[in-house]
Amino acid sequence: MNVFVVGVGLIGGSMAKDIKRLHPEAKIYGVDTNVIHLEEAMALDLIDTKAGYEDLGLADVVIVSIPVNAMLTEIPKILDQINDDCVVLDAGSTKAALCKSLDDHKKRRNFLACHPIAGTEFSGPSAAIENLYQGKTNIICEVEKTAFKLQERALALFQQLGMRIRYMNPEAHDKHIAYVSHLSHISSFMLGKTVIDKERNERDIFDMAGSGFESTVRLAKSSPAMWAPIFEQNKENVVDSLDEYIENLQAFKELLVKNDYEGIYDEMNNTNKIKEILKGIPLNK
Repeated sequence: MNVFVVGVGLIGGSMAKDIKRLHPEAKIYGVDTNVIHLEEAMALDLIDTKAGYEDLGLADVVIVSIPVNAMLTEIPKILDQINDDCVVLDAGSTKAALCKSLDDHKKRRNFLACHPIAGTEFSGPSAAIENLYQGKTNIICEVEKTAFKLQERALALFQQLGMRIRYMNPEAHDKHIAYVSHLSHISSFMLGKTVIDKERNERDIFDMAGSGFESTVRLAKSSPAMWAPIFEQNKENVVDSLDEYIENLQAFKELLVKNDYEGIYDEMNNTNKIKEILKGIPLNK
């Protein structure tokens, strides 16, 4: 099995790491515009060799894990180069724009739109970890547009990686993910900004920050190069989620201003049911 990983950072590198463990016979090719990342991926044994688009005719599986804006231009080029028996998977956090852009591609049947909901706040090949996908949900969109035998190959791989599969249309995916992922990243970035703007003495932040602050701003360490294009592609849904979030923050502020501490208690108590909703979901990923 020849596996090409386009973008050998946290997501692609972690998948390559597990595929090498599960399929020792597989040959992993790395494709990346960042030469340093390719060298690092080689040194870490994430990939067996460096490659380019001109080598894609050898591929059985192509995993594309690059920023979502780049996917719009690069996945059509990748599809142009592959053989008819190759499946191309993406790992992007937005799906509607990408799926729409590929509607008329002559090799649309070779593409499977995926979003494995896994990751950390770190990036680059050195961030790759084993079993990143174990127990995680992988959302697949427009599965009916992918050739059945290629679906089977991809689903077998996902099963080996330990992922749960959910099927969703691209528009529903982008709406829901705006609330459970994109909004949390914005919240983390802006909390970090608020504290930095207020506490110019960074030593004070370091000394006083507890585990609650650290866990809440963890996502602010995420790559802006990856997240800015996500917010751009999912702008409408992100704006809607922000409107609702800001409304809730404003309501909480009004309760404080009015000294309505019983109301504050009720708000927090009602929200405590999130514990049941999230039961079984590891919150550190």
